[in-house]
Amino acid sequence: MKRILLFGAGKSTTCLIDYMVKELKKNDWYLIVCDADPDLAKSKIGSAENANAVSINVEDEYSRKNLVRSADIVISMLPPTLHFLIAKDCIEFSKNLLTASYVDENIKSLEKEISDKKLLFLCEMGLDPGIDHMSAMKMIHSIQEKGGIINSFVSHCGGLIAPESDNNPWHYKITWNPRNIVLAGKDGAEYLEVNKNITVSYKLVFKNSPIVNLIADYPLCWYPNRDSLHYIDLYGLQEISTFIRTTLRHPAFCRGWNKIVNMKFTATDDFESIKNCKTFADWLTVKTSPYFTNKDWNNYLQLYLTDSFRNEFDRQMVFLGLRSKEPLPDNFKNSADILQYLLERKLAMSEDDKDMIVMLHELGYEIGNKKYEVRSSLIVKGKDRLKTAMAKTVGLPLGIATKLILQNKIKITGLHIPIVPEIYEPVLAELEEHGIIFNENETKP
Repeated sequence: MKRILLFGAGKSTTCLIDYMVKELKKNDWYLIVCDADPDLAKSKIGSAENANAVSINVEDEYSRKNLVRSADIVISMLPPTLHFLIAKDCIEFSKNLLTASYVDENIKSLEKEISDKKLLFLCEMGLDPGIDHMSAMKMIHSIQEKGGIINSFVSHCGGLIAPESDNNPWHYKITWNPRNIVLAGKDGAEYLEVNKNITVSYKLVFKNSPIVNLIADYPLCWYPNRDSLHYIDLYGLQEISTFIRTTLRHPAFCRGWNKIVNMKFTATDDFESIKNCKTFADWLTVKTSPYFTNKDWNNYLQLYLTDSFRNEFDRQMVFLGLRSKEPLPDNFKNSADILQYLLERKLAMSEDDKDMIVMLHELGYEIGNKKYEVRSSLIVKGKDRLKTAMAKTVGLPLGIATKLILQNKIKITGLHIPIVPEIYEPVLAELEEHGIIFNENETKP
């Protein structure tokens, strides 16, 4: 009986675990779900016969290695900083590993060991990154097979609240890791636009976000997503003139978050300046005080007092409780901790809320002297607070790939992201059976 080991039972694992549980009896497999919260792990597997929930401290080397040693394949849905611990164990005990996270330098450093042991480490196998790679590469390869030369690639993706559940001035609710939301854009962004490398600093990431027209009567806009340039070679588009990967949000969110960032509510190094704050109102006063630093005071004047969307931001601040006399959370270490606490309280999904995943690829290409443009879009809505579109689109690709690897239908080895046909073709085909279907529209000359 093959054993599947899943580390992490958080928000994005619900549909992954549901999918794996359905496959257990069909294939005579066993699933172990490991999470620091034993009750959470148990709630996710329910009454499944071929599954078990366990709880360990993942940094406990002895317990962690025992679990990895006994598995046939490992999925890590832990925070990205912990993947390296799991990865080292997987190499030691010759286990294949899947994650939904970006390939970082730590994982990259293991590439030779992964290859030497003929293991498959499949990363970026969720939504974004994941489905975005697979659907984009399917389009790219299709265009190239008919002789097309791609000159522009812009890919948008957003985890949003569905319009029918949009009832706050941020037009946003949390469906995944709240820390990632707080620190989004922290490293700035790089992309290629009309043959120019564009570098965007953190303080400008959310400024002047361009509009995307996709959903009638529901505006969306985009901000650049990390390092787009990294994917040009991976996608085999070395001659391209425009290459941008973005994140979608409601325009009001980007307008408000631009102020949040520049007024340094997301700071991770400001404990000394805020340590004496007792209430959220105290914190707001410090962050907007002329005595804080002249530079920050100027940011405040420019971004709040003279802004044409001041009333909108007033509503957003009131909604989060930034002027509240409520006490701050215990043991905060910086402003990012306080803001995360507020977001988790104020932007939580209600039981019947529905989230929404929106993805859009926009490609421009030429065949001969004729120019074409093609748009491929995906919209997926969740069922409720637990069975979210985010959980579905992050979890299902991982579950399907795990099944295909165990069935020996994906045979490649090495460190990979899902940009090769052997991975993306069968995974996309099965995703369509679950309603994850792209719609393409092409404009011809």
